[in-house]
Amino acid sequence: MKNILILSLLLVSGWMSAQTVGLNKENRDTKYVETIINRSRKIVDKLGLTDVKTAENVCNVIANRYFELNDIYEIRDAKVKTVKESDLTGEAKKEATKAAENEKDAALYRSHFAFPAALSLFLDEKQIEAVKDGMTYGVVKVTYDSHLDMIPTLKEEEKAQMYAWLIEAREFALDAENSDKKHAAFGKYKGRINNYLAKRGYDLKKEREEWYKRIKARGGSM
Repeated sequence: MKNILILSLLLVSGWMSAQTVGLNKENRDTKYVETIINRSRKIVDKLGLTDVKTAENVCNVIANRYFELNDIYEIRDAKVKTVKESDLTGEAKKEATKAAENEKDAALYRSHFAFPAALSLFLDEKQIEAVKDGMTYGVVKVTYDSHLDMIPTLKEEEKAQMYAWLIEAREFALDAENSDKKHAAFGKYKGRINNYLAKRGYDLKKEREEWYKRIKARGGSM
């Protein structure tokens, strides 16, 4: 039984290492492709992968995700534009626009779950989390750490709730069409966190003022 298990693990390992992820760059602007590859490579570089082929595959998975998001939103935009320029009016026009948004949402839903599944062929859970953070500008850690620094008296359950909401926000940010929308996704949850902490009795204005004083005393900047 033990030998069978070892053989199975070796076969799975061999299968995973044999996987090759192609870059979906056909019919795309070369400068755009170069920009996306460079962006993806910066994320991969931080993972510290030692196998060159694995690093290349992961880079392509990430780049393809950016390409896919771009395609999904471009298709949505084209359909909405067609609706606006059509002879449709009133409810018919609203329904056609809504249909375009629904198709976009369905495509995002499939893409959202396919992405970490593709990464899991090459990365462990911790590394996948790092990729998600890299694609969302590290906002989870920055926001979480700043709140802990601003309010040292936070209870463990409050820290846990705040972190859970930030992880949830990151999932929405991963599907957003641009950097502004990604930050807006976090902004919504930051507001939720602030409301939560205020209800828990924290004077956020006072906490922030005292925090700024501590930062200044440490010789730091806002």
